[in-house]
Amino acid sequence: MNASGIPLWAALPAALLLVCGGLFTLIGAFGLFRLESFYTRIHAPTLGASLGTVCVLAASMLVSSALAERPVIHELLILLFLFMSSPVTTMLLMRAAMFHRRG
Repeated sequence: MNASGIPLWAALPAALLLVCGGLFTLIGAFGLFRLESFYTRIHAPTLGASLGTVCVLAASMLVSSALAERPVIHELLILLFLFMSSPVTTMLLMRAAMFHRRG
């Protein structure tokens, strides 16, 4: 074990997952900055945030399971709510933009 009490077999993949999650989120934010229209801008942050959140939650599950010495799957509820609410909010934003452009 290392100094913080997290085993090395859990710390290394968790660190890699956290770095990947940060990169996905950064790429999504860069896509929001770089793309030109609202309809193309809405996809990059949604995908980046979803993939980034999956990586961060997987790292959290791994470290929590290693520390508790049993499977910890509370983060799956967060993931479920994210995957249920993210498409709904995206559709509502796109419908609002279409309605605004029509009126």
